[in-house]
Amino acid sequence: MITRRTALAGTLLAAPALAYAQQMTKLKAGMVTGIDQIGLPIALERGFFEKQGLDVDIARPYATGVDALNALQAGESNIVQVGVPMIGAVVRGMDLVALANYSGKATARGSDATMALVARGDSGITKGNLASLKGKRIAASFGTINHLYILALLEKGGLAPGDVTLVNTPPPDMTVALLAKGIDAFVGWDPWPIVALKDVPGAVEIIRGGDAIAYVGFNVGLRPWVAANGPTIEKFLVAVSEADQWMRKNPKPAAQVATRWIPGLRQEIAEAAMEFNIQQADRRLSANNYRAMHEALDRLHRLGFLRATFDVNKHFEPKHMVKVMQDHPALFSDLPPIPADAAIGPGFVFKP
Repeated sequence: MITRRTALAGTLLAAPALAYAQQMTKLKAGMVTGIDQIGLPIALERGFFEKQGLDVDIARPYATGVDALNALQAGESNIVQVGVPMIGAVVRGMDLVALANYSGKATARGSDATMALVARGDSGITKGNLASLKGKRIAASFGTINHLYILALLEKGGLAPGDVTLVNTPPPDMTVALLAKGIDAFVGWDPWPIVALKDVPGAVEIIRGGDAIAYVGFNVGLRPWVAANGPTIEKFLVAVSEADQWMRKNPKPAAQVATRWIPGLRQEIAEAAMEFNIQQADRRLSANNYRAMHEALDRLHRLGFLRATFDVNKHFEPKHMVKVMQDHPALFSDLPPIPADAAIGPGFVFKP
């Protein structure tokens, strides 16, 4: 029997927990089904958000950054992890601000280790020979980093976009399209290239990475929200930076987290993908990340995929990440130092 005394005792015990919950800052975050996005759920599962006083709700993983930005605009998220789709959205008038990296390198100009081009064994595309892509049907997700990657690979192989047929395909559907022979090849971020190599008989990795592009992957928010939530943003960035470091030091357990957040992802594939992912798990910002966005914007505009350009300086707000880097250097102590000529601080302005 529950007496008034025991009920009162239960209420008294629950009161501190209730007060603590009320003090927590609520935040809605969004992610995409890529292995390089896993720092976000790691921060949730390992308690790093809670440690910072944040009550974070992660929206279902989206197929692409375009979907994540649509959710941001609809109010489903306050902050999302996207790269190239941010560029197209800004050109179309969405007032977005990049706050930090979720993937990429602050220390180098090139970084695309988590990207690969996979072809059917009977496609006529030969490993290491990008010119052999001519005349082929290649899947890419238009307006995303894998679209940027295939455009760069074509240029590297001396080809123009019109020399191939690009097929707009969400990454989770690419393996099925390859298996059904609806395409000759696809470009994608991990884990999808590794999934295809395991599941499509005879599939060949034509190229992985190669520094064809500098990876573009940012924590992004709408400007009004960013302007009003500086302290919350800094707590968020501390938590995900701690998650990144844990991931770099614990790739196999991190891969296990990925299997809980990316539908159908098997542990062995997650582990293989994580080895590439930790090469780019660097939340810091530098001039190299401004350059990465500028070069992506320039390529997409030059090849006719964007109708306009913009000043990248207007769509970065580095002060929160710079403060985290200054106040919590231990979170980045296992990473190479940012070169002096790429380091940023107050008043930094990127000049192409």
